[in-house]
Amino acid sequence: MAPQPYKISVPQEKIDNLKLKLSQAEFPDELSESAWELGVPLSDMKRLVKAWQQWDWRQAEEKINKLPQFHTPINVDGFGELDIHFVWQKSEVKNAIPLLFCHGWPGSFIEVQHILPLLAQPNGPAFHIVAPSLPNFGFSQGPSKRGFASAQYAETCHKLMLSLGYPEYVTQGGDWGFTVTRAMGKLYPQSCKASHINMILAFAPTWSKNPLLALQHALTPYSEKDKKGFERSEWFAREGRGYNLEQSTKPQTLAYALNDSPVALLAWIYEKLHDWTDSYPWSDDEIFTWVSIYAYSRMGPGAAHRIYYEVTHTQPGPGRVTQADIAGWIGGVKLGMAFNPKELGVFPKTWCRTLGPVVYESDNESGGHFFATERPELLARDLRTMFGRKGGAFGAVKGKSGFDDGKARL
Repeated sequence: MAPQPYKISVPQEKIDNLKLKLSQAEFPDELSESAWELGVPLSDMKRLVKAWQQWDWRQAEEKINKLPQFHTPINVDGFGELDIHFVWQKSEVKNAIPLLFCHGWPGSFIEVQHILPLLAQPNGPAFHIVAPSLPNFGFSQGPSKRGFASAQYAETCHKLMLSLGYPEYVTQGGDWGFTVTRAMGKLYPQSCKASHINMILAFAPTWSKNPLLALQHALTPYSEKDKKGFERSEWFAREGRGYNLEQSTKPQTLAYALNDSPVALLAWIYEKLHDWTDSYPWSDDEIFTWVSIYAYSRMGPGAAHRIYYEVTHTQPGPGRVTQADIAGWIGGVKLGMAFNPKELGVFPKTWCRTLGPVVYESDNESGGHFFATERPELLARDLRTMFGRKGGAFGAVKGKSGFDDGKARL
């Protein structure tokens, strides 16, 4: 079945119900010296809850609906057909490169909006950009039974690209987009030709698996930037992973709170928007759009957390992709990486080069977890450089240089 155009249209009853619940919010107390270390401050929550009541979802919906959205059924082995929602910006350039943009949590397809106009500009390689709502996120359908993990998310995205006429493609992802696109490279290297990632999970090279990198690692002292990266990583491991433990172990219990209480959902997500960015100045409109996509999502705001449980509990076996696979060497897929100082894990390059054949790296002086939102111009630069004529992934997709005439446009 050919993809069909899609427009978001949230029932008015759901909007009215959310506003009613916001108006009935009862707030906890807080300690006199309370700060962000304990969670979202009470003053912030009171202001945001009041502002959300007055905010107009319909204006945001109208803006989102200007994006070229579609939906199509994708058959996932063992799970049947899932109706998948996606943004699809097609380039007019004949040799444009098919690019799958994959979001994570607590993001959504909306993260692609700022790079779409940047990659539509003629002064660089052109891209056909596909940005799906992952199953259980946004406006995509989710599975009705257990076991939908990394391999299934990868299968969904791979089959989506095939259904759009892209037998070969490249990818970009952070957060769960890192996991999903890495799994695509492992399972479908004949199609997934290159990946750019902006959240990098890696471990120190070992003599048995990465002897040259291990030697380089042993001889090279950690730089000041490396040490600051370790500090950021240790902060996250010590102070920032509580959400992950809950979502990875009891996602259903959490779902009751987030499904019933928009205040709980707002606090749960807003905390991450604050803590995971590099002092990004979130506007109320951005915050409420992000949170509302979860509040009005097809499967409900708690369904998105099931990916944490399923991926964490995946055991090795045929057709499965474990977390160890994701953090290991995946050959045959050219790799580009962005190093942002406020990412959740910031590791030395000698560690990250254990993931695959690296052809591009960028060291950014600013930027956090939500790279496409915080610094879209840098992400667009990365992609244009990596896939440009002088880039390490130029020509990665057969017959798709990204240029009309095959010549560089500087």
